[in-house]
Amino acid sequence: MYVYSSMNSVIKNIFYLYTCCYISLYKIPTRPSFNPTHFLLSKKMALTLRSSTSFISSKDIKTLKSLEDFPGTVCFAHIKPTPRRLRAKNSLQDAHITRENITSPFEGMFDEQKEKFHALSSSHHTKNDSRVPVYVMLPLDTVTLGGHLNKPKAMNASLMALKSAGVEGVMVDVWWGLVEKDGPMKYNWEGYVELVNMVQKHGLKLQAVMSFHQCGGNVGDSCSIPLPPWVLEEISGNPDVVYTDRSGRRNPEYISLGCDSLPVLRGRTPIQVYSDYMRSFQQKFKNYLGNVIVEIQVGLGPCGELRYPSYPESNGTWRFPGIGEFQCYDKYMKASLEAAAEATGQKDWGKSGPHDSGHYNQFPEDTGFFKRDGTWDTEYGRFFMQWYSGKLVQHGDRILNSANAIFTGTGAKLSAKVAGIHWHYKTRSHAAELTAGYYNTRNSDGYLPIARMLAKHDAILNFTCMEMRDHEQPQHAECSPEGLVRQVKMAVQAAGVELAGENALERYDGAAYKQVQETSRSDSGNGLCAFTFLRMNKRLFEAENWRELVNFVRSMSEGGRVRLPERTDLYVRFVDDKKMKKESLKGDKEVVLV
Repeated sequence: MYVYSSMNSVIKNIFYLYTCCYISLYKIPTRPSFNPTHFLLSKKMALTLRSSTSFISSKDIKTLKSLEDFPGTVCFAHIKPTPRRLRAKNSLQDAHITRENITSPFEGMFDEQKEKFHALSSSHHTKNDSRVPVYVMLPLDTVTLGGHLNKPKAMNASLMALKSAGVEGVMVDVWWGLVEKDGPMKYNWEGYVELVNMVQKHGLKLQAVMSFHQCGGNVGDSCSIPLPPWVLEEISGNPDVVYTDRSGRRNPEYISLGCDSLPVLRGRTPIQVYSDYMRSFQQKFKNYLGNVIVEIQVGLGPCGELRYPSYPESNGTWRFPGIGEFQCYDKYMKASLEAAAEATGQKDWGKSGPHDSGHYNQFPEDTGFFKRDGTWDTEYGRFFMQWYSGKLVQHGDRILNSANAIFTGTGAKLSAKVAGIHWHYKTRSHAAELTAGYYNTRNSDGYLPIARMLAKHDAILNFTCMEMRDHEQPQHAECSPEGLVRQVKMAVQAAGVELAGENALERYDGAAYKQVQETSRSDSGNGLCAFTFLRMNKRLFEAENWRELVNFVRSMSEGGRVRLPERTDLYVRFVDDKKMKKESLKGDKEVVLV
C-alpha cells in the first residue's frame, strides 16, 4: 500500500504507477518495519494519493471500473484544474489515437471528467527540434511460449504508468522463435495483436523489433527463446548453417550470413524466410503501421545487432573484456573467403582465417594478429578485415532492402542496431570490434560504411552504451564508450542518417541518465532522434528508480537541457485496507484504489 504525500506536479501525474504494477505483476516481500523508502504489503492492498492541497473535492467522486484491465476498483475525485497546477496539454489532443475497436478504461465517465483526468495524467512536451522522445523496452517474455500476452493486467497497468510519466512508447521483441514455431510460414501473431491494441489504447507508440535471433546466453537475457523448432531441425542436419569459430564451436543464436542466398531452410533462403516473416507482419498490422507502430527495427544478427557472435557468454565461453574470436569457419563462409582470396591473386589467404588471432578471453598484446604492430596492419590483415566486415555490411544491406520494399509507404520508420563494443577501443587494433565485424582501427573507420548502408534505406542507426562514461570502466580494458559514441555520431552525420540510442546495461542512477542527456544533445545535427530505456521490470517501478526515470523523461522532452532535480518529496507508507474502506475521504484529500 502506498501513500504519496505533498507531491510535486510530476508525481501527481504518475499516481497510477503503484496501482497495479506491484499488485498484479510483482510479488513484493513483506518488510518488518517502515521508513520513508520502505513499504508493506498486506493481504489486500489500497493505493492512496494524498496531498495537503485541496485539488480533490470529496463531494464529487466517480468510480471507474474496467472488466479486464484492473484487479480492483479505482475511485477518482472531481479535479478542478488551475492555471498554476495544470499546464499540460490535453492528451486527447496530443495522442491522436485511433479509437476504432478499442474499449477505453475511461468509458462511462463524463466527457468533462475524462478531459480533466487526462489533463492531470498527461506529461507536457515542449515542441521543439531538440525534443528526444523516450521509449521503454518491454520484458523479453512479453509474449509467452504459447503465443499469448504475458500477464495482461499487469501489462495494462504498466503501460498506464508509463503514459502518465510522459514516455513516448515502448519497444518489444517480435520473436521469430515464437511466431513461426509451428512450421514454415505458419504465423501466430495473437499475443502481439493483444499488445498492440493495449499500446494503442493508452496512446503510446510501439517500436517493433523483428527478432530473428535466439534469446538466451547473452547479457541481460532473462529467459530462453530458441529459433523455431523446424529451423533447429535444419541446423541439426546441417550444422554449417550457423556461425562457427576456429575450434569448430557452433553458435545457434543466428543463421550464418554465409548462406544468406542459399535455400538451406526447407527450400527457402534465410533472406526469403525473413522477408516472408516481415511481409506477414506488415499484412497483419497494416492498420497500425505509421500511427501506433512507428518503427520497425530489423534484426540483423545476434541480440538483433548487425555483428558476428564474437563474444558469446553462454557456458562461460567469453568473459569481459576478452577480444573474442572471428566467426568465419562454417563451410559457407570459408567458401566465400576462398573465392575472395583467389580473386585478389592470393589463393593462400583463402585457406583459413587468421592463425594468430588468439582466443576469446585473451588481450590484444597476447596475440600476433591484434598486438600493436600485429598482422592486422599488414596487407593480409587488411584483405581479411575488408572481406569479413564487407560481408557483414552486405548482409545488412540485403535484409534492409527487403524490409524497405515491404514497409515503404506504411509510415513506419526502419532502423537497425549496432553494438557498442567499447573495450580495447583505446588500442591501435580495436581487437574486440574487429572480431565482431567492425573494421575500426586507428587507420580505418568501421562505422561510416555501416551508416552509409543504412542511408540507402533511410534507416535509423540505433546505438548502445549511451549511458557509459570512460572513468567508470576498468583501466586494464582500455575502454572508451564516450570516444566510441563520438565516432558514431560523426559517422551518422557524414552519412546523413538519424541516430537513436539505448543503454547497454540496466542502470537506474542519475549519473547514467545525465550521460544519456549529454549524448542526446547536439548543436551540429547529430543528436539523438529517440532513446529507448532498457528495460521495464520490477526494479524500474521501485520508488527511487521511478522518480529518476520520470525526471529523465521530463528533461529529454526539453532536449536534455533541463537539470535533473536532486530529490522529490515522494514517500510511501502502510495503509490499513479495512480501515480505509470504513473511512470517508476527509482531512488530507485522497484518491484510493483497492
